[in-house]
Amino acid sequence: MIDYSKKLAIHREMYPISDIDISIESDRGRILSAPAVRRLQKRTQVFALELNASIRTRLTHSLEVGQTARYIAKSILTELRKEGLDKYGLEGLENAFVSTAEMTSILHDIGNPPFGHFAEQTINKWMRDHALPILERLSEGQEDIEEVRGSIARDICNYDGNAQAIRVITKLQRLNLSYTQIAAVLKYTRGAYEEKPKGEGALDYLKKKPGFYLSEKELVEKIQTALEIEPGHRFPITYIMEAADDISYLTADLEDSHEKGILSLRQIVRLITQECEKQEETFLLDIVNKQYEKAQRDEKPYQFNLFFTLTRAILVGALVKHVTQIYIANHEAIFKGSFNSALLEYDKQSEYYKAIKVLQDVSREHIYQHKEVQTLELQGYAIINGLLNIYKPLLELGTEDFAKLLEGEKIDCFIAMLLIKRVSAKQIVAYQNDVAQLQSEDTSYAILEWYHRVRLVTDYISGMTDDYALYEYQTLSAMK
Repeated sequence: MIDYSKKLAIHREMYPISDIDISIESDRGRILSAPAVRRLQKRTQVFALELNASIRTRLTHSLEVGQTARYIAKSILTELRKEGLDKYGLEGLENAFVSTAEMTSILHDIGNPPFGHFAEQTINKWMRDHALPILERLSEGQEDIEEVRGSIARDICNYDGNAQAIRVITKLQRLNLSYTQIAAVLKYTRGAYEEKPKGEGALDYLKKKPGFYLSEKELVEKIQTALEIEPGHRFPITYIMEAADDISYLTADLEDSHEKGILSLRQIVRLITQECEKQEETFLLDIVNKQYEKAQRDEKPYQFNLFFTLTRAILVGALVKHVTQIYIANHEAIFKGSFNSALLEYDKQSEYYKAIKVLQDVSREHIYQHKEVQTLELQGYAIINGLLNIYKPLLELGTEDFAKLLEGEKIDCFIAMLLIKRVSAKQIVAYQNDVAQLQSEDTSYAILEWYHRVRLVTDYISGMTDDYALYEYQTLSAMK
């Protein structure tokens, strides 16, 4: 039975609010005023360290995703009203449904590190090369902690912006959001400490990437229990956020590439046309040809804006209608959280899916492979890798020495004594709170403490903006 009143609820970790509308508005206020959201304005979308303010950042992208999510959520409600919202437990929860979709979208990139997804790969490679050998030394000869060691090893080598988002919201920013709002951010349902499913399975898509870390395992389970979400299943509104994100990407990178002077309007139209003809796609081709013809009638400086404004509006309208229909047609599975696909990828024979693929292929080949973008990725790799190397001494300390370090006591490693002073107090408190939950007499205490120390260092570096990461790297490398 579909009953949204069990999902759109008032549960939260501290100070619950009894009125659902006030609870939802409180979540909106907490999110929009969060420092981690403001820092998104200095995080890469595609072009890192960009001085041109008209180029998209993670913040402006998130705002666009939020608006598209509102549109989808309202479209779904319009369709459900035809049968009566009370049938689905949605009567009086319309604002909660729409706002949760929008705010989830604002939060969806909050865990992304500086320099984008390439930095995720950089962090994971560094962990495999440098952190795993330390873990091996810590656990050497202790067969009784092999299972815990395996979980930690997988977890630290699976940094992901989605999983980091849950940590930022709950531990680092301590926004005390409602369980409803937190659950909606959980895009993927596999713990980073778990093995990735092999082959196709009932929930393989939902588990293709890590959704949360070992450090947040208990909290995620608590939220799932409160909102009646089965393990491995997704919160229904998360599908809306995902679709809004996919839709918002469609023309954004092409627009930014024009603003950067990488591609002219004529080149963009030509590339889309060629790819449409190659893939025998006509829906997008027809839109592009008509809007390009209209744009050419305008004054030259405005042709680009007119073309993309009209093209984007038509595409978004059509795709929102398409994902709304898929949501309604698969409502029971989506509500349960077992729908094993992104909404836009569900019908691979549709003209909408083919249009999306054309735009993705053009961007992948002509923007992401561009020399300037790849140069920025290499710079990001050097910066993130360099910072992790600089802060490595904090991970090489023994448990007792690190405890002394946090108490301000002198230890032999003078470099670590200097480094710890640069780490945010909020991140240190998050580490201390996690370690306080451990049992000191447990045989796995030492590696679990070290695991939370890895999280501490990762939190600090991944929480930087692009320009601050560059500044910190140059400062500590004596390059300024």
